[in-house]
Amino acid sequence: MLQPKKKITKRQLKEDALITSYAKARAFYDAHKRTISMSITAVAVVTIALVVYVKNRQENSESALARLGAIATYYDNGQYQLAVSGIPERNLPGLAAIVEEFGGSPGGEIARFYLADAYYQLGQYDQALSHFENFSAPNPTLEASRLSGIAACHEALGHYGDAAEHFERASAVDSDGALAAENLNHAARNYALAGDREKAIQLYQRVKKDYPASSFGRDAERFIAELSV
Repeated sequence: MLQPKKKITKRQLKEDALITSYAKARAFYDAHKRTISMSITAVAVVTIALVVYVKNRQENSESALARLGAIATYYDNGQYQLAVSGIPERNLPGLAAIVEEFGGSPGGEIARFYLADAYYQLGQYDQALSHFENFSAPNPTLEASRLSGIAACHEALGHYGDAAEHFERASAVDSDGALAAENLNHAARNYALAGDREKAIQLYQRVKKDYPASSFGRDAERFIAELSV
């Protein structure tokens, strides 16, 4: 005799959807756990992806992340132009198209971050700068990465004063983060390039004091000596 089907409650449906969403997020992580350049850590990106998928609040976010997953292979392989423009004949939208359609949603903002770095890698610093500036960072780690991205663009464009200020802000936003010492070191270097030796020495001294165990802390004394000549 057939047993009557067990009624599935709304709670169970909700939990099943949550498990499915988490599985999608894990798949996204497994496929794209390579550390993103420009000081963007994979952990930070994955954290956002997990939150977006698990909360599952916006359909646009899921669409954006699904398309990002399809094009991210080209980014990971260093094929930045293909990642930006996509492959229209294969109906594969690139990062620029994803951002244009879904920018503003959490998933679309992850795509914007990839797009900004892809432009940087292509040497298109003005475009990279624009997207780094427009990226909505949801946590201190990514805000620090956004600021360091802006700083790197300014440095590449020869705007050393602006680069120094943004690197310094990046270090302050996430002072306990893994990249804080590096950002402070970059700020000191750019102040020196901008001709402000006093400020550069001051920041190198902070690197030495606050991050003595880091490679930047160990090298700070040498830079201070060079600037003091």
